[in-house]
Amino acid sequence: MDRPTVHDIAREAGVSLATVDRVLNARAGVRQKTIDKVNDTIARLGYVRDTSAANLARQRRYTFAFVLPEGPSQFAESIRAALRDAYSSQIADRLVLRIISVPANDPHAIVRALLSLDPRKLDGLALMVPETPQVRDALARIKQEGIAIVAMVSDLPNSPRDYFVGTDSIAAGRTAALLMGKFARKPGEILLATNSMRSRDSLERRLGFDAVMQADFPHLTVIPTIESFDDPERMEELVFGMLIRKPQLVGLYSMGSGNLSVLRALRRSTRVGEIPVIMHELTPPTRAALMANEVDAVIAQNVGHLVRSAIRVLRSLSDNLPIFEPQERLRIEIVLRENLPESG
Repeated sequence: MDRPTVHDIAREAGVSLATVDRVLNARAGVRQKTIDKVNDTIARLGYVRDTSAANLARQRRYTFAFVLPEGPSQFAESIRAALRDAYSSQIADRLVLRIISVPANDPHAIVRALLSLDPRKLDGLALMVPETPQVRDALARIKQEGIAIVAMVSDLPNSPRDYFVGTDSIAAGRTAALLMGKFARKPGEILLATNSMRSRDSLERRLGFDAVMQADFPHLTVIPTIESFDDPERMEELVFGMLIRKPQLVGLYSMGSGNLSVLRALRRSTRVGEIPVIMHELTPPTRAALMANEVDAVIAQNVGHLVRSAIRVLRSLSDNLPIFEPQERLRIEIVLRENLPESG
């Protein structure tokens, strides 16, 4: 049986095509009795609207804003590059993308950027920012305007976001712990470093890492996390100092941004190759470090998939369509020198 059309609805309900169009698009000028009759006919015929075709017919354009951390983050730059690639592809058809850079550890600046967005000119918002009370309040105000909200990479579960796109950070931390436990050659201490533990991805990675270490590798002691707070020089000096002062260190896990500074500290300390090093995200610096045997493993996610997924989800949310979960699920990838994919 052929799928029912708007012509079938008009004929069965005894109304004009223009009336059906007004009801489907919730426009004024139709009596409630007629609206009920059309909706009853839609339900009886099993009509499913082709939203993509309707949007194409109306030449609808979507406007999505992506809020990303500014500063020397190779991973954030890779997301920007993936957004530029997506913008030139078919997935960005009838799509306007705005990239907004914010200081990751200044919640007030993040809020100012969020509240500067005009909801009348916005269909969806994707964010990669820490979850703070100020950010939650700003997102609640944006959500009241009917804007679709997606958290990227680091989840915002206590905010009114609609969806999270990214890998399971606890599982990623557990994966890093398993690798570290296998790589470490003797008992000792493990050093962890990140930009800020206020970022949920770092917090969850640490939780996952600690759980596996305590259960499976009790001979390894995980010491307090070093935080750089957006200061690359601070990260380098703190990691360098720990490497020099603590000969009992037998492993180093870089949980978030700051890989460049960690690598510089390692090279200065001359402990490259002496202890296993695990990092996150495959970027030009971590790729080069893998090739040079300075890093043992990189836990990565496909940035192109991440960006395309965020765009697809925002479209679905904007159109009130279901999200195809299997397509949007990002896998944790373990990259070693031996399976390093070709660049680009």
